[in-house]
Amino acid sequence: MDSFAQNVQMFTVQFLPFVMAVCFHEYAHGAMAKRWGDKTAQEQGRLTLNPMAHADLMGTILFPAFGMLSGFPFLFGWAKPVPIDPRRFRSFRQGLFWVSVAGVMMNFLLAVLSAAACCAVIKWVSPDFYLFEPLVMMSRASISLNFALGIFNLIPIPPLDGSKVVESVLPLRLAQKYEQLAKYSFIFFLALMFTGAFSVLMGPIRFCTNLTISLAALVFQLPLQ
Repeated sequence: MDSFAQNVQMFTVQFLPFVMAVCFHEYAHGAMAKRWGDKTAQEQGRLTLNPMAHADLMGTILFPAFGMLSGFPFLFGWAKPVPIDPRRFRSFRQGLFWVSVAGVMMNFLLAVLSAAACCAVIKWVSPDFYLFEPLVMMSRASISLNFALGIFNLIPIPPLDGSKVVESVLPLRLAQKYEQLAKYSFIFFLALMFTGAFSVLMGPIRFCTNLTISLAALVFQLPLQ
C-alpha cells in the first residue's frame, strides 16, 4: 500500500473518533458552564452532542484533511468554541477553573471508554465479523486522539484551556495581561511547530495510551500486546 492510500485509510479510521473527541470536548465546556450558572451555550443551541452544532469547516474538515495529506500520524483540528460568559458564574475563579478543565477531563474519559470498547470487541466479537477490524482500529485511534487533544489543550498558551486554568489562579490584573497574549497565539504555535517542540508531547501521549490499553486489557483479562 502506498503512502497516499495509507493516509486515506488513516483518515477514514480516525475521522469519526476525531469528530467525537472535539465535539464532546466543547459540549463538556458548555455543560460545566451551565453547572456554574452560565447558560449561554444552552441559549445558543450549543449544549448538544450533535456534531453539526460544533463542526467548524476549517478546524473539523479542512485542517484534518490537510494533516492527513501531510502524513501527520493522527488527525488534528478543532470545533467551534462553545460560547462562555464567565460573568454569569456563581464563583468566577472556581467556575473558570472547572469549565476550563472540563473539556480535557472529557477527552481523558473518552480515552478510557475507548480502551474498554476496544477490549470488549476483542474479547466478545468474533474476528470473522466484517466490522471487527474497523472497530478495533477506530477504538485504538480514539484512545490516542483523545489523549492528544486533552494533553495539547493543557498547554498554558492563550486561548487553550491550560491558559484559562492559569488565569483562574492569577490576580485580576495579571490575568488580564496574560489573556492579551492570545493575539500572539498563532506566532507561538508556529514557533513550537517549526522548532519541533510539539514532538515533546508525543511521549506523554504514547505513555498514557499504552498505560490505558494495558490497564483495560488487565480488567478484561486479555493478554498484553
